Amino acid sequence: MDEARAREVLAAAGVLPGRAEDARLLALGENAVFAAGDLVVKVGRDAELLDRARRELDIALWLAEEDVPAVRAAEPEALLVDGHPVTVWHRLPDPVRPAEARDLAELLRTVHALPAPSFPLPHRELLGGVERWLRLAGEAIDPADAAYLRERRDGFAAAAAALTPHLMPGPIHGDALPRNVHIGPDGPVLVDLETFSADLREHDLVVMALSRDRYGLAAEAYDSFTKTYGWDVRAWAGCSVLRGARETASCAWVAQHAPSNPAALAEFERRVASLRDGDETVRWHAF
Repeated sequence: MDEARAREVLAAAGVLPGRAEDARLLALGENAVFAAGDLVVKVGRDAELLDRARRELDIALWLAEEDVPAVRAAEPEALLVDGHPVTVWHRLPDPVRPAEARDLAELLRTVHALPAPSFPLPHRELLGGVERWLRLAGEAIDPADAAYLRERRDGFAAAAAALTPHLMPGPIHGDALPRNVHIGPDGPVLVDLETFSADLREHDLVVMALSRDRYGLAAEAYDSFTKTYGWDVRAWAGCSVLRGARETASCAWVAQHAPSNPAALAEFERRVASLRDGDETVRWHAF
């Protein structure tokens, strides 16, 4: 799904007071995210994401009931428009500053203290999207690379299932990065709720450890994260397993953009090569 297709779906949904072509594109990944007036609209890449979109709305309501600072839904139901899920959200005020690692840690402490909601949360299917992303990549990527990632997926899925956690399992965000924190006038707010799960709390912490090692997060920023949260996941014996699983998923996620974006293909090839070589020092670029 490119921007033009996403705007077609946005127009067909009829959820904005103005014209779809006037909406501002905020992000284009698994969802195209548009802003217009006081609303934000998410258009999912395909119908397979409809159940996840519905669950995200349930999660938003639950977090509101628990007084967790998080984005709030403007409409209670997800639409399916021309094969694409569409959800509508209240737009947050303009940020007062960029989110920092310690802001994320503060919110994670709140989330990790929550009891389970009244509805079931799924396990964190970190590797669950690999097959779909590789399918979307199609012939743009080397079939040998796709086969390699499938093999890694299966191996790390089995290893992750056998882990003994250090923390008590429960609700997690699932994609815990500073980019999913908005700093408004009243403080940090959690956004992008679609990967909320009930699983090992360590999933949320490994994300930042990988950011330090692969994406250039400064050591000082990582230290502020662990100090605010109160624990460094790198001290846990299972850290390398969850890290390997996330690296595998991150490679496959980039692959879905390869057919239409040469930069995505180059990044995909960089990541796969570093995994094949076992070189954990190769810098990955956020995409």
